[in-house]
Amino acid sequence: MGLFEDFSQFLETRLEEFLAAHPHLELQALEEQLREQEQDTLRLIASLQTQEERLEADILDTAQDIQRWHIRIQKAQAAGREDLVKPAQEREALLLRRGNQLWGQRLGVQERLEQAKTLKQNIQSRRQEVHAKAAQLRAEQAQFSQERVSSWDNPTSNTRFQKPAADPLEQVFSDWETEDELNQLKRQMGQ
Repeated sequence: MGLFEDFSQFLETRLEEFLAAHPHLELQALEEQLREQEQDTLRLIASLQTQEERLEADILDTAQDIQRWHIRIQKAQAAGREDLVKPAQEREALLLRRGNQLWGQRLGVQERLEQAKTLKQNIQSRRQEVHAKAAQLRAEQAQFSQERVSSWDNPTSNTRFQKPAADPLEQVFSDWETEDELNQLKRQMGQ
């Protein structure tokens, strides 16, 4: 396991270095990751909306059952059927507890739904930022390429591509090579 973890860490480090050296690829990867997160969030929102609709239907059904049992309690009381009143009241109380539980679940789902919608908006905003940054980077790269091409066409137009100041070692070799060429010419002329 240790070797695998070390290798995995090594690969992650190399990937991070590669992406740092190629920011446009890093932005593409980030944009793709945000797109996937947005898709996941949309699926979550759809699932939560379905749950909310199902809970609302269950709450309505439970409310109708409570109403039906409440009417039965009134009928049993009016008829003097105390043997039916107490069990009907217990059933109504059970349905009220179930309705309260469903209502609480619905509120929880609504809260999660609002959070998911906020998350979706944040992801979309972040994705737009990344997209704009990627477009800016592409524009900068295109401008740099254009400048480089124009500097090749006219080498004096851009001073940043001029030959750097002479290197002392370069100067020594240049002098030595020139002297060697002169000596060769003298030998050839003396023959």
